[in-house]
Amino acid sequence: MRNFSLIFKQFSRSVLIIAGLAFWGFSNAYAQADAAKGEAIFKSKCTACHKIDQQVVGPALGPQITSETDDQYLIKWIQNNQALIAAKNPKALKIYNEFNQSNMTVFTELSDADAANVIAYARTEWKTMQDEKAKGGGAAGANAAPAETGPSSMVIWGLVAVIVIAFIVILVLNRVVATLERLLLKGKGVVIDEEAEPTAEQVAEAKKKDLIKRILKNKKLVFFIILCGTLAMGSWGWVTLWNTNVHTGYQPVQPIKYSHELHAGTMKIDCQYCHTGAYKSKNASIPSLNVCMNCHKVVKTESAEIHKIYDALGYDPKTQKYDSTQAKPIQWIRVHNLPDLAYFNHSQHVKVGGIKCQTCHGPIETMKEVRQYSPLTMKWCIQCHKRTEVNSKGNAYYDSILAAHDKIKKGEKVTAAVLGGIECGKCHY
Repeated sequence: MRNFSLIFKQFSRSVLIIAGLAFWGFSNAYAQADAAKGEAIFKSKCTACHKIDQQVVGPALGPQITSETDDQYLIKWIQNNQALIAAKNPKALKIYNEFNQSNMTVFTELSDADAANVIAYARTEWKTMQDEKAKGGGAAGANAAPAETGPSSMVIWGLVAVIVIAFIVILVLNRVVATLERLLLKGKGVVIDEEAEPTAEQVAEAKKKDLIKRILKNKKLVFFIILCGTLAMGSWGWVTLWNTNVHTGYQPVQPIKYSHELHAGTMKIDCQYCHTGAYKSKNASIPSLNVCMNCHKVVKTESAEIHKIYDALGYDPKTQKYDSTQAKPIQWIRVHNLPDLAYFNHSQHVKVGGIKCQTCHGPIETMKEVRQYSPLTMKWCIQCHKRTEVNSKGNAYYDSILAAHDKIKKGEKVTAAVLGGIECGKCHY
């Protein structure tokens, strides 16, 4: 019996040592998870739907991952959440239903170590954010120094009153001193001439008046001045009338600071991604805010300018829902404006003519704020039409025109419809 007890103790000790080593190795594997590698994975795969401290498409990861202590479950969720949902996992079903049964992307290519790195990064980043928030609150609390309110308004007004009173006293004393001096001189028998001699300034003023009188008497000089004035005013009036409604350089401040330099220049977004009408209609069209939301539902959600878009749409980034009753359309300020007598069709130039946007609008990809680059006058348009060569090769528009001319040469019947007469834009522009 004693031998059996010794054998059992040795066996149990070995089992405990092995189990302890296994547990230590497992826990150490996650304790040593690389947050830096997790950050790289997070930014490349997760930022489209998640943020650490804010709900976007999915939940805020910081509080979600920190509250969940089962790392094995989290790893399985990151790798293949659909499998957990299909297996009726209670935790998986809860969060799946909470977010309207939205399907999360499956990352089966991530290893256990990769998923652990993402978890480590989320927890580390969340802890850092909480620590910074706590420090900020402490600085604003008991440890914060009392704000300096500056001198009171009563002290300032008192000083102003003292200065004014001192100035009045000085003036009165000067008058008293002058009166006493005059009385002393009279007592000594000195005659005081009340009419003092003119000062140097009065002499200079008299000379100016005399000069003006002499100039006005010179008829030739007066005629020359009138002639020059007439020519100057005429030239000024001509230039002013010629440039009426020519707004080259006009650059209004828009209600939202949208940078074409960033979007069209740095990010290389095509102009027609936003201005969809330029390729198919007369107007280039003002981009819908829904186009902005394609990116900014996730990107730069903390920006005050982006929140102006949210307010205009009645969008709540926390609930990700729209409320049309709270919507306030943005009042954009028009930059380019042609008179009603001028007909301009964007599609004719962009689609048929193959003209680039920069030809008329200038280097738009370098403008932080849009300005009118070209004068948009009749002379400017005519000069452009004179020097622009028409490239009809491979262009269906010109092919149809050539085909119509061939029919005319052959004596065949050609209707207005063949020449585009039933296109909507011919009448409804």
